[in-house]
Amino acid sequence: MQTKSRLEDRFAFLTEWYDPTSALLRRYQLFYYPRDGSVEMFDVKNQRIFLRRTRYDDIHQEDLFIGNRVNVFSRQLHLIDYGDQYTANKLGSKKERTLALIKPDVVTKIGDILELIYSSNLIVTKAKMTKLTWSQAADFYAEHQGKPFFNNLVQFMSSGPVVAMELMGDEAMSIWRGLLGTSDPAVARREAPQSVRAQFGTDGIKNVGHGSDSPAAAARETEFFFPSTIGHGPSNTAVFTDCTCCIIKPHAISEGLAGKILNSISAAGFEISALQMFNMDRVNAEEFYEVYNGIVTEYPNMVTELCSGPCMALEIHGTDAPKTFREFCGPADPEIARHLRPTTLRALYGKDKVKNAVHCTDLPEDGVLEVGGTWTPYIATTPIMC
Repeated sequence: MQTKSRLEDRFAFLTEWYDPTSALLRRYQLFYYPRDGSVEMFDVKNQRIFLRRTRYDDIHQEDLFIGNRVNVFSRQLHLIDYGDQYTANKLGSKKERTLALIKPDVVTKIGDILELIYSSNLIVTKAKMTKLTWSQAADFYAEHQGKPFFNNLVQFMSSGPVVAMELMGDEAMSIWRGLLGTSDPAVARREAPQSVRAQFGTDGIKNVGHGSDSPAAAARETEFFFPSTIGHGPSNTAVFTDCTCCIIKPHAISEGLAGKILNSISAAGFEISALQMFNMDRVNAEEFYEVYNGIVTEYPNMVTELCSGPCMALEIHGTDAPKTFREFCGPADPEIARHLRPTTLRALYGKDKVKNAVHCTDLPEDGVLEVGGTWTPYIATTPIMC
C-alpha cells in the first residue's frame, strides 16, 4: 500500500538535457510531487540519483506535458515521454494538440484572441506569423479543392499575414472550435454572440480563423506550419527595415500575459510586423545577454529567466522604432517604472528587474541587427526573425 500511495502522489517523466560541455544529450527521469511542489531527478545512464527530492517553486503541474521544456536548477529539460503509466493516465488522457489559424482579416486582433485562449485553460505551445503563397494556401485547403468557394478562400488566405498556433490542453480541439463558433458569423451572432466569429467575423470566408476537426487533421495541419523533420514551414513575415525587436519573456508567457502585452503594443500605435515563439537554451541565452555580463548584477538570473520556458519574439515596425519602442517598454526595474512611467509595458506587466515582462533592443543601431538574423544561432527550435 505504501508504494501505491507514493506513486499516486508522484508524476514521472523521461527527459533530455543537452550537456554543452560534452556535446551530449543526457537522459534523466524527472519526478514531480504535487503535494509540496518538490522534484527529484534520476540519471538514466548511470542509474543513480542525480537530485534528491527538493522543493522547487518554479515548476507547476500545468507545465508538465510532452514536448514542453522546464528549467530545474539551470538545466533546461525537454519532456520527451511519460515515466510511468500512472502519469500517462493522469496527465495525458485528455490532452490534445490542435492547430489554431488566425486569418488575415483579424491578425490585428491576435491579442484579444490570445486572451480568450488563455482564459479557456489552453496553452499556446507554438506560434508564428507568416504570409502564405497562393500555392501554400491551396495545399493547406486541398480537401476543399473543387468546391465553389475554394478559389476565393485561397485568394483571401494568401492576401495578408496569418498567425498559426499549436494549442494544447484538455479537449483542445473542441474548446478552440467552441471559442470560434459556427463558420457563418451571422449565425454565430445569433447562436453564440460571445464567440470569436460573432465578434470579429464578416462572412463564411472572412470568419476569423480555422480549427482542426480531428486528431489526424490536427497532426497534419500542425506539421504544415511547424514541421518536425526537414525545413521550417512557411517563413515568418519579418521586414528587416525600420524595426526593433521585442521578446515577451517566459514568465509573462506562463502567466498568460502575452495577449494583454500585444494589445498594449497595438493600442500604443506600434505595428507588429512579425511574431514567433521559440525556446532558448542556457548557453545561447548566456551569449545573447553577454553584453550585460559584469555590467548588471542580475545577469545570471536574466539568463536563467530567458531559458526557463517559451518566449515570444516580435518585430516592431515603424519610424525610429528602436528609440520609441524602448521608451514604451520603460525602465528595466518595474518598481521604478510604476513610479515614473506607469503606462509602460514593464510598469504594467513586470514583477522585478529580471521578470520585467519584455526585453527590447537597447541601442538604436542594433534594431535591424537583432531582428535580422543575429539571433538565429541562439534559437533552440526553429530559426526566427530575431
